[in-house]
This record gives sequence, structure tokens and C-alpha cells, in this order.
Amino acid sequence: MQKIENIILDYGNVIFMIDFAKSQDAFTQLGISNASEIFAHHGQIALFDDFDKGIATPDDFREGIRKLTGNFELTDLEIDTAWNALLIGVPTGKHELLLELKAKFRTFLLSNNNAIHYAYCMRHIQETYGVKDNTVFFEQTYYSHLMGMRKPDQEIFQVVLGENGLIPEHTLFVDDSPQHLATASSLGIHTALCTKDNPLEKIMKDWKLV
Repeated sequence: MQKIENIILDYGNVIFMIDFAKSQDAFTQLGISNASEIFAHHGQIALFDDFDKGIATPDDFREGIRKLTGNFELTDLEIDTAWNALLIGVPTGKHELLLELKAKFRTFLLSNNNAIHYAYCMRHIQETYGVKDNTVFFEQTYYSHLMGMRKPDQEIFQVVLGENGLIPEHTLFVDDSPQHLATASSLGIHTALCTKDNPLEKIMKDWKLV
């Protein structure tokens, strides 16, 4: 097995648990009949992509949701609540594992995120664990909405590799989305698919990194 010196981790369902169905159901309740088609694990429409890239502001996003529902009386709170419904939280023990990995490897966070979810996630870990943000767990943290690009586009991986001088063959990328892993693999990065049955803890043990 190739020597791993660097670990790049996704956030959603690798560290912070999420459930797409919860926001799909919440959007359906708001009046979007095809919620599972416009926003899903495998892909989404341009409104969500643009929000992930920071091209659309929170107000742009909310207005887009109002257009999709046909209900322009929806409040910001109603939309944000539906959007944040998918966010479950960080299970006990994940942060300890991140600190263990950081002590042994160069570790990085690479997350498709957006302003509304980011605020909720940071508030959650601060209130639950007393942690201000994820910078304590990683050498660098990368969020799509702050970078103007998102996975699975090659450029976002190239930024992380280039800025930090990472050698792909010595780097492991863990994500819960096969399409993201495919791009990383095409760049020579080792990859591992994180699932409910193959969580981060198991992946690290299987790769003999912990």
C-alpha cells in the first residue's frame, strides 16, 4: 500500500452527519413537488450549485426557493429551517479522531458548503463541543462557497494540492460521493468511499492510519 502522508476529508457524512431526505421532505412541505430531483446526493440544479460556489447569496438562494415553490410569502426562517433540516450533527468521537490524525499526518478539510449551512454547522459544534470552528482539527480548511468552486470539478482539488505542495500519490481523499472520488482518482489521489457501513473510523483502520 502506498505511503500516505496527507489526508483530505469531506465534511458531510464523513464528519458532520447529514440526511438529504430530511430537506427534500421539508422542501416538499413548502410546495416543491420534485424536491428529490432538484436537490439530491448525486446532483442538483444550478441554484444549489451556485449557492455552493458563493455565486448566489443567501438572499438569492431564498428567492430561488420562493420561485420554485411559487410562494413568495415564505419567510427567510421557513426557508432556512427547511434547508437546514438535513443537518444532523457530529457524532461523539469524530473530533477526537481528527485530532489523532492531525498529530500523525497533514490533514485538510474539503467541503461543498454554503453560507447558511456553514453558519448552522459552526454554531452546532460550538454549542455542542465548545469548538469555534474546524480550524483546530486541520492544517487548512477549504469550503466551496468561500473558494468560488465546488467538487467534483478538478480545479478545487488542484487548488488544495497546489497550495500545500501535496503529492497525489501520497494523499488519501475520503468522501461520501462517488462522483467526487472519481475526480480525485483521475488526479492520482488515493480515495475511499465513506458510507454508513464504512465510516471514517473503519477507513482509517483499514488503511492502517490509526
